[in-house]
Amino acid sequence: QVQLVESGGGLVQAGGSLRLSCAASGLPFSSYTMGWFRQAPGKEREFVAAITWNGNSTYSADFVKGRFTISRDNAKNTVNLRMNSLKPEDTAVYYCAATTVVGAFAMRRPVYDYWGQGTQVTVSS
Repeated sequence: QVQLVESGGGLVQAGGSLRLSCAASGLPFSSYTMGWFRQAPGKEREFVAAITWNGNSTYSADFVKGRFTISRDNAKNTVNLRMNSLKPEDTAVYYCAATTVVGAFAMRRPVYDYWGQGTQVTVSS
């Protein structure tokens, strides 16, 4: 059974930082592209960032470039999202996801096979 478990969310002031982590089990983690998505109330789930199986390529949404960094540790089966300079509009539930798709197609939500339950990030102004 595949499990993706996110952690690290919370309440932070604007300009602050958070580090999200996702622990994966039940799948050959080093064979999967891992992604982060987010969903704000009343909005669709949107792509945030993705990293290929070997960490050599990353993809980020324009709205997070220069602020968020995705990384992975295949030895620990974890993927992380470091979020700096947080803004109130970053408030959302953040989800970890896994796909075997590589390349820029990994920015598309439908290609993801497995999803975590999400972790809430709230940025106060």
